[in-house]
Amino acid sequence: MTAKTRDPFSTFSAEQVTRSQTENLDKIGTISASDARSLSSLESKLAAKANAMGASHYYINSASTSENIHGTAIIYK
Repeated sequence: MTAKTRDPFSTFSAEQVTRSQTENLDKIGTISASDARSLSSLESKLAAKANAMGASHYYINSASTSENIHGTAIIYK
């Protein structure tokens, strides 16, 4: 699913939520990030992608490690 990208001059920032907080939100897609060196780096990468996709919220639903950390998130409006 593709979402419209956000205005690059907007100061809006997508909010990370828990699974239970997603109940009344509309799913608009999924995103992924890789090559993160820490969980906080992964969160930052996913937040940036959520913002770029115009999401108001995102829920990180997976994270895995080998040498680097990879994760996915569901994005919502």
